[in-house]
Amino acid sequence: MAVVLPFESPNPASLNRLGELVAPDMERVNSTILARTGSEVAMIPEVANHLISSGGKRLRPMLTLAMARLGGYPGDGHVKLAAAVEFMHTATLLHDDVVDESDLRRGKIAARMLWGNEASVLVGDFLLGQAFKMMVEVGNLHALDILSSAAAVIAEGEVMQLGTAKNTATNEDEYLAVIRAKTAELFAAACEVGPALAAREKAELAACRSFGMNLGIAFQLIDDALDYGGKSAKLGKNVGDDFREGKITLPVVLSFRRGTESERAFWNRTLAEGDIRDGDLDEAIALMAKYHSIEDTVGRARHYGAIATDALALVPPSEMKSALEEAVAFCIGRAH
Repeated sequence: MAVVLPFESPNPASLNRLGELVAPDMERVNSTILARTGSEVAMIPEVANHLISSGGKRLRPMLTLAMARLGGYPGDGHVKLAAAVEFMHTATLLHDDVVDESDLRRGKIAARMLWGNEASVLVGDFLLGQAFKMMVEVGNLHALDILSSAAAVIAEGEVMQLGTAKNTATNEDEYLAVIRAKTAELFAAACEVGPALAAREKAELAACRSFGMNLGIAFQLIDDALDYGGKSAKLGKNVGDDFREGKITLPVVLSFRRGTESERAFWNRTLAEGDIRDGDLDEAIALMAKYHSIEDTVGRARHYGAIATDALALVPPSEMKSALEEAVAFCIGRAH
């Protein structure tokens, strides 16, 4: 059983235009990523490249490059910072898979399943170290402050998520606080560092940060919806993984709050107690359909996507601005 998500669009958005505009810089980012994963310790490049080469969209470094160009930055420091952003993201994925005991990542066997939890955590730490080395090499204190602060907030978000895991009493505000820290903060930092390199005015930095923050929230909310209403090939993981791992995401929060006493008992048994039986995933999806939890999660995502688009309202029209706006539409319409 699955929920049909309301994402239909006659002309689905894509990242193609954004990708084309940053393509020359992105080639340099990819070269930097390959060079910086090199190590005499053979396991480090093996583990790192297993995930880095597994087909991620590289959206966060693309945003760094795009925002730097939008802000008129003439140098090349944004290339190293974009690579640093991707390393930070990859490190969090390696760590997350260990914490969540995930078997798949981007449709491939998770690194922890091949090399073990210890190697995944330590290679993630290596990538974070390389990210900070590149930040220092760029030599911009403001950019270093933005990304290092983001690293601390992301770590806080990961710990916050431990507090909400299997906790059906989690409310929407608490859940949004987790995803702001754990997911959206890196989007925000990725969008802010480019204009910071260009020494743009405070208001412009705030606008770019707002764009990234709200795009990141929308992105995660769509991920939440897709876990119950998407397809495995598009998700890069199995449908229902969040359910099996006892994750409290927004569709669960809404279904739990809106449900009857017996329905809340179902969520407590499956998620809080981990007692999942045959047919429980179908029952969970049925309850989400009954209470429109997935549709409302998508609605929330559209709301934050609109805020992201509005954040750039004062930026003069340009091809890059249009590409960034299309990136918002793509993130919300990823079911197609």
